Amino acid sequence: MAWITKNSGTMQIETREEPYLDDELKAEIEANIIPRYPDRRAATLPTLHAVQHKVGWLPTQALKEIADFLGSAPSEVMDTATFYEEYWLKPKGKYVIWLCQSISCELMGRDTIMSKIKAKLNIEPGETTEDGKFTLMNVECLGSCGTAPCGLVNEKLHENMTVDNIDQILDSLE
Repeated sequence: MAWITKNSGTMQIETREEPYLDDELKAEIEANIIPRYPDRRAATLPTLHAVQHKVGWLPTQALKEIADFLGSAPSEVMDTATFYEEYWLKPKGKYVIWLCQSISCELMGRDTIMSKIKAKLNIEPGETTEDGKFTLMNVECLGSCGTAPCGLVNEKLHENMTVDNIDQILDSLE
């Protein structure tokens, strides 16, 4: 099967007047990130993190601004952002639920918990609820095998999860 490419000549990139990589963020990156690397392009990963931390995700306009700022081709920055799972190329929910899918969590009932979350939120992994409140994700391992099954909601670890306490966890989120 052949690759079907997008016609980039007619694609419209959603833009806004205000830059995502504003002067304040540029100054912070210049002072705290760029000096740690042998050249500007080598600072792509931490620059992506800095912009995502500020904006919450990485719009295409932001990727172009990062490329211009670092002296990279926009395609290089996009390749980097799409290679790593921790970069968000579309808006995510207020609460990101990461459910571990390691062997320990699988053996301790992870699939049943995932089914309950999917049914309650009416989304699949990788999707966000219509109201923008929740995004559901799989993650390989959270390093908490002794308290499996486990998951993260934003940066809070939930251990020994059960089908019974999922409602309590989700309902506690505003």
